[in-house]
Amino acid sequence: MKKYIVFLLFTVISVGTITAQDWNTDFTTAKELAETNDLPIILVFQGSDWCAPCIKLDRAIWSTNEFKEYAKEHYVMLQADFPRRKKNALPEEQLNINKVLAENYNRQGIFPFVVVMNANGEVYGETSYKKLTPKEFIEELNSFIK
Repeated sequence: MKKYIVFLLFTVISVGTITAQDWNTDFTTAKELAETNDLPIILVFQGSDWCAPCIKLDRAIWSTNEFKEYAKEHYVMLQADFPRRKKNALPEEQLNINKVLAENYNRQGIFPFVVVMNANGEVYGETSYKKLTPKEFIEELNSFIK
């Protein structure tokens, strides 16, 4: 029984690791990666535990294999999450980082809000949740890139 539980935990952890979107949470690191790899940054403002359109966007786009595979080669993904539930609370330092990003790129407090920018933080375009396929959403993101 003990071996079975260990195997099950390993499997769950492995699958979670394999399927998780590769999100950055530090703007400086994201800019460095974007500069080094000549990639745009996709900055996503979300309320992961309270915002219904954010959750829909995650399920319909960010969590799909199609998007994740494309994003690995074409984008630097940066997440600014604003959860409300106590159990999902971010460390104060991360929350402050996200607040600074919101002050600079999401002054109206729209959720979800997606900002496409270059490595210098210059905005190419903005979008939000739309009922699109991953391919259509990728096309929209790419339409902003100069």
